[in-house]
Amino acid sequence: MHPFLNPDFHVRWSQLVPEAVAPDIGHALEVAKQNIEAICGQEPAMATFESTFLAFENAAELLNAGWGRLCHLDSVCDAPAQREAYGKMLPEVSDFYSSLSLNGRLWSMIKTVSEGPEIAKLSPVQQRFVQETVTDFRNSGADLPADQKKRVAEVDAELSKLTKEYSEHVLDSTNAWELVITDESKLIGLPESAIAGAAANARAKGHEAPAWRFTLQFPSMYPLMQHLHDDGIRRQVWEASSQVGAVGEFDNTALVWQILTLRQEKAAILGHKHFADLTLLRRMARNGETAIGFVNDLHERIRPTFIAEHKQLAQYKAAKSGQPIGALEPWEVAYWAERQRKENYDFDEEVLRPFFPVDGVMAGMFEIASRLFGITIRQLETVYLAPGAEGEKDLLENDLRVEVWHPECSFYEIHDAKTAAHLGSFYADWHPRESKRGGAWMNSLHTGGLGEPHLGIIIGNMSPPVDGKTAQLTHSEVETIFHEFGHLLHGMLSQVEVKSLSGTNVPWDFVELPSQIMENFCWDRESLDLFARHYESGEPIPEGLFVKMIAARNYLSASGFMRQLAFGKLDLELHSRLADFVGKDLDAIDREVLADYLAPLNTPTPSMMRRFNHLFSSPTGYAAGYYSYKWAEVLDADAFTRFQKEGVLNAETGHAFREHILSKGNSAAPDELYRRFMGRDPELEPLLVRAGLAEPALA
Repeated sequence: MHPFLNPDFHVRWSQLVPEAVAPDIGHALEVAKQNIEAICGQEPAMATFESTFLAFENAAELLNAGWGRLCHLDSVCDAPAQREAYGKMLPEVSDFYSSLSLNGRLWSMIKTVSEGPEIAKLSPVQQRFVQETVTDFRNSGADLPADQKKRVAEVDAELSKLTKEYSEHVLDSTNAWELVITDESKLIGLPESAIAGAAANARAKGHEAPAWRFTLQFPSMYPLMQHLHDDGIRRQVWEASSQVGAVGEFDNTALVWQILTLRQEKAAILGHKHFADLTLLRRMARNGETAIGFVNDLHERIRPTFIAEHKQLAQYKAAKSGQPIGALEPWEVAYWAERQRKENYDFDEEVLRPFFPVDGVMAGMFEIASRLFGITIRQLETVYLAPGAEGEKDLLENDLRVEVWHPECSFYEIHDAKTAAHLGSFYADWHPRESKRGGAWMNSLHTGGLGEPHLGIIIGNMSPPVDGKTAQLTHSEVETIFHEFGHLLHGMLSQVEVKSLSGTNVPWDFVELPSQIMENFCWDRESLDLFARHYESGEPIPEGLFVKMIAARNYLSASGFMRQLAFGKLDLELHSRLADFVGKDLDAIDREVLADYLAPLNTPTPSMMRRFNHLFSSPTGYAAGYYSYKWAEVLDADAFTRFQKEGVLNAETGHAFREHILSKGNSAAPDELYRRFMGRDPELEPLLVRAGLAEPALA
């Protein structure tokens, strides 16, 4: 019995114990290797599309399933024994995956069939699969000499190890810090929700009342930075957060250089000037130069407004504090920005929380998706079993409940509204804990074929429930849930005959379109009324409060815009001209690269590079691709103009988006899919207009 490889659609999480990792993943590796050998061992003259390309597609399916489950548990249920088991198998698994494109016999078989007459008779999607597979092999070094292939495999294995270590340092250093306050007078300014959450956190950690515990997890830290009057405590928290991944045994500085150097070496071996060109070769941007040009263009458009915003905020602080006008400290920005917003717009985001109970948000979001995309979503009853608990292994044999990995998880099914076909199911896990890495993400546990359901997950670190009350979210957290649900729909509604072309397996500067377009429904009155309901009364957001919320939407818009551009700029510069930076201090590099992107603060902020999981917690991830968030924002703002024109909840528009975008995966080029939905290429202006950084064109 191999629990990690159990074919059951509903995963038996309690059986996925560390002791099973080595035998299960080891077995899956052997099966995968045998399948690859079977492809290589054919007579070339007898090889077919089915015996090569489709066989290759399915060769590692068992390994993908088992390894995917383990990687997921590593991100949401970190534990010493599991971490050790994962680390021991990582080199062997990484070596297998990187060896595929470097396997000369396999490449010879794939190439022979790809050049045969049979390919012209395949369906367009199958032909695209052949083209994509062949390109994958070539871009990964299939045509390299043996010694260079060996080095690429070594680099891939080392990157897997180093990026895992980097991610663990970020998690461990985040968890290593806490602030326990026992003097209630030091909490002045904090909203009641933050005070109650900190008190509950302190109780959970065994601190005797009165005590309030704060951590570096975002739902705990950010309200403090926004609202707390005590400047010294805010400074203490900012300093701690800026040192994540930067101090002592958790210092990621050396890892950053090692990862960057290995990526550059790999790019050079594969014939590219730098890692950005290698990574973007098959994305919409095509190369690093185009991506940097995109970032620089947006930067030039918004920089005057960005500078003006910071000057004005400094003037506001001076007027309110009676101090001379001067640059703000980094721990002051969120605090004075929030004070100014409350004054200028008579709007406090905290008053929105009661209208965003997490269950209500989910229910309303499902209603929006059902109306637009022709689906139904229902929640199933779940059960949590302790890992490896004796006597409970057979509990679910005749039980309709779905097992989950943590008591806070929930589980849902998606069906087609017309046919009742089961399109997919997914787990949701929304609240932070020390065993779970920060941020929010979506992933796939099982990609279904045509007529076969998908299985996915959506994860976040939102405001947790306090004292048994339902969790009440900020509007920003609501946007995050809609964002991840958009990714999920891209997977769940995919109808592509080839799994590797399905769902979110698209170029990374296109993958954010379905997720970011969903965020628009968090701002529209009609769609808001479906989910923004007071957790006690059920009343919608009062019109006066809604007007204030919309008026404040683009408050400091250029600053938020510039922050994302700065991340994209730093990422691209690091991965396109590494030689210019080698030997320099990371903080100095930040100041050099981002001289025109950073806010004019009194105290320089330490580099994000030591805790930038997007760039350094996986061999590629968003490396040389962070710009794609803004790239996809151009697409989503432009695409949403069709919804605005035809009706935000118009079912025909939603059906067109499902048909041309959500269902198609990578079965056609992304620019072609976009044109099918919009009837034209994307335009930049709608994003700038939405952000309040440009005037709408006259009709």
